[in-house]
Amino acid sequence: MDLILWRHADAEDGIPDGERKLTAKGIKQAARMAKWLRPRLPGDAVVLASPAKRAQQTARALTPDFKVVEEIGTAAAAEDVLRACGWPKAGRTLVVVGHQPTLGEVAAWLLTGTRGQWNLKKGAVIWITCGVGGGFARPSLRAAIAPDLL
Repeated sequence: MDLILWRHADAEDGIPDGERKLTAKGIKQAARMAKWLRPRLPGDAVVLASPAKRAQQTARALTPDFKVVEEIGTAAAAEDVLRACGWPKAGRTLVVVGHQPTLGEVAAWLLTGTRGQWNLKKGAVIWITCGVGGGFARPSLRAAIAPDLL
């Protein structure tokens, strides 16, 4: 299973939080990252997005065919995201478009086995691949990249 954690791109300030839209910079960040991701994803990859408008706009840069999942919204915990993804047994590539600090917490937990708060820049991805051996999930880092490096 591959799990790609994609923080939503740069968004405008304001409230209500769930209605915040991407800025012009954010639209460019999402497009750059989507262009990088698209040729690397298998055809059966599934994209899950937070209900927040900015996350859905980020996901839409990659594909119009994404699923909105309440469990990965702005108030999600790392456990919620992993449960929504079926980690580590989903058997396919999942792209999760969500928020900080949750995505950073998921990455820290999977890659170090301990709770932590890693910071993902807006529009960045952390790509974690997982093999299963000896009955245990063995996650490893495949890529970590921010849109300003593309």
